[in-house]
Amino acid sequence: MASSQPRVAAGSFLTLHYRLAGPAGDIINTFAGKPATLTLGSGELSPAVEQRLIGLPEGAHETFDIPAGEAFGDRNPEMLQWVARSLLAQMGDPDEEYRVGDVVQFPTPDGLGSYAGAVRQVGADGDGDGRSDAVLFDFNHPLAGQPVTFEVRVIGVL
Repeated sequence: MASSQPRVAAGSFLTLHYRLAGPAGDIINTFAGKPATLTLGSGELSPAVEQRLIGLPEGAHETFDIPAGEAFGDRNPEMLQWVARSLLAQMGDPDEEYRVGDVVQFPTPDGLGSYAGAVRQVGADGDGDGRSDAVLFDFNHPLAGQPVTFEVRVIGVL
């Protein structure tokens, strides 16, 4: 009676374990902890990832290899931006020490949400570019422009 199993469709409410990994390893992995719950089409997963869920039956455990750039787009050089320390101080702790690799949350202009940027470079005095008092952030998704492995176990479909 496999046909009576609920299948993932657009708008489905799902309980699932999933893992997203790039060449450097896992970015997110819920298998060791609490499963995720989400509504398909709500923007919690990228469209390329959601597309692979459509039609899967409850109980399915699948792994997909998604080509570079498909899951989270290509890397966009315009998403690398210098942010003045004075602005960072207004948004948070003025004594914050930023290190390469740190991920910092920024509020959206409307104040209702947030987005993340990863520190790529901390301006150094004497580098001659006028950025001694700024931090270079990368606002690209960490897996942008990279091949992605998406593993999923569908626990429940409503």
